[in-house]
Amino acid sequence: MLADIRYERSIEGVDFQEVAQLLHSVGLADFDAKARERAFAGSDVVLFVYRGQRLVGCGRALSDGAYEAALYDVAVAPDLQGHGLGREIVNLILAELPGQNVIFFASVGKEPFYEKLGCTRMKTGMARFARPERMRLRGYID
Repeated sequence: MLADIRYERSIEGVDFQEVAQLLHSVGLADFDAKARERAFAGSDVVLFVYRGQRLVGCGRALSDGAYEAALYDVAVAPDLQGHGLGREIVNLILAELPGQNVIFFASVGKEPFYEKLGCTRMKTGMARFARPERMRLRGYID
């Protein structure tokens, strides 16, 4: 694990321009800082990872508080991937969702990462996307 890593579980003091840039750097949807702030503020679990003063990772989850949850915006800065930060982000968020089913979109090609964490591929799933053409281009849907 890397040294000088700090985990924050609150949106207080977060620079959402940095969050938007981080998520863009890993190929997640290009929403602006205001949209990112609304999304994280509306989430039940948030996690931000800093190395020194630099934002290097994040993730969030929505939950009904009983048995269903969804994981979103899990990202690690490209230059720090492969050091266990992604695994730690997912594990820390999942620890906040005990006994709940957790669903999410894995970025195309990242499925093996999540399989190593005990996640399995679903055989069925349906979605209604606001921008289906974008999801088709990115390989999420046929």
